[in-house]
Amino acid sequence: MDYSKIETTSAAPKASSMVETFRAIGYSLETAVADIIDNSISADARNIWINRIWRGGRSFITIKDDGHGMTSQEVIQAMRPGSQNPRDERSEKDLGRFGLGLKTASFSQCRKVSVFSKRKDYAPAFWTWNLDFVAATDNWDLLKWMPDEFSNELDEIESGTLVIWSDLDRVVRPNVSESDVHAHEKFSRDLDHVKKHIAMTFHRFIEDKAIKLYWCGNEIESWNPFCPNESKRQLQTEDHLPGNVTVRGYVLPHKKNFSSEKAYNDAEGMNGWTAHQGFYIYRGKRLLLAGNWLGMFKQEEPYKLVRIQVDIPNTQDSEWKIDIKKSQAYPPASCRELLESYARTVRRQGMEVYKHRGRILKQKAGASFQPLWLDKKKDGKWYFVVNRENEVIARVKEMAKTNPDSAIETLLRFVEESVPTNAVYANKVENEATQKDAFEGFDTDSLLLVAQSLYDSKIASGLSPEEARESLKSIAPFNEYEDLIESLS
Repeated sequence: MDYSKIETTSAAPKASSMVETFRAIGYSLETAVADIIDNSISADARNIWINRIWRGGRSFITIKDDGHGMTSQEVIQAMRPGSQNPRDERSEKDLGRFGLGLKTASFSQCRKVSVFSKRKDYAPAFWTWNLDFVAATDNWDLLKWMPDEFSNELDEIESGTLVIWSDLDRVVRPNVSESDVHAHEKFSRDLDHVKKHIAMTFHRFIEDKAIKLYWCGNEIESWNPFCPNESKRQLQTEDHLPGNVTVRGYVLPHKKNFSSEKAYNDAEGMNGWTAHQGFYIYRGKRLLLAGNWLGMFKQEEPYKLVRIQVDIPNTQDSEWKIDIKKSQAYPPASCRELLESYARTVRRQGMEVYKHRGRILKQKAGASFQPLWLDKKKDGKWYFVVNRENEVIARVKEMAKTNPDSAIETLLRFVEESVPTNAVYANKVENEATQKDAFEGFDTDSLLLVAQSLYDSKIASGLSPEEARESLKSIAPFNEYEDLIESLS
């Protein structure tokens, strides 16, 4: 097409409107901080310091690194929205894509973001996006300004960059007092959540000693979702998918088989066992998505021990639809079916560990083990029965000879407290169609015996036969046996 012959006109976006759009992309505080850390890693930083400073509505969050730093012009380029073409070929270590991370992540949390940087053999440089200034002028203009108290922050490193978030209107109410205890506690809780997110998101970098991350001066320990120090975890065979994608599944040990109670509690993660099951999508060792079945399965209790590591190269960003926040991913059709098949195999193994959590105890007890409930299967349908051979049941029978009321109450309490809820749920999830219906195949004579006794007692109390039958129909399980009730006389 010959564009020279076509009339053109400018349709540049209004700065004041566009920055507000950037603010609404959907970053959480933790994903926003992680995006800034990505830039530090891409700048070959060895140390990254995250700090929070409480001053009420004038609080700060800062991220500093000892990477290669930037000149003044490079700072300006880095702060320009869309500074990077997502189609451009880039280094395997480059964690960016759109050239928007620094801006959109920062704008989502604050109204002022200052970048202060020092490159070896160059004078330090700083520039600031002030969204109030942009709103007033409607221009894409940076300010040659930064908070004075941070002017010496880079003195002790040869090169590096400091990102300063101030006017944290999405984190702290602008007018909140520094002495507001409740606001301070919320600020601390929110930032503690950020710390846990960082420990998870960058755990492979920390474990590989590629970087050190510091939180308010203290080194952050990694949180590895796959519990590499647990000897009884089950590793699955690594598989390879199109696009140089690798997959490896893990089934974590049942609580009883963890090395310690502390290790088990740590493995639960910040969102709980059920929420942490599923796929863990990594790009360049950076965790993008944690604990998600990608729409293939529901997050359900029987599979809470299943975690599957998926590594994709940054060349697959487009195919996997990696979003700006780097918190969402959607596998292409060429991978989705293979992932689902692989996950089904791992989930089955995870289900077995979950269902048979008492197997170790049973093995230890040997032939003497006496379960209170027995898992049975008949005509292709599973069900549970009370083990009449259990010595507890025998003891309750003896109690009934002298104190039947107490014995019945004891039996009911034992049944209530020991119902195998997890195993029932697991079986149902695994194959709902094979669940035995209540009282299916039950001796109707026994039902009739109890029903007749209740019927007779209601007649004796003055109810008419019709009233007595209607009364029984409101009592479980007789509400399911209308024909049986109608036969009573």
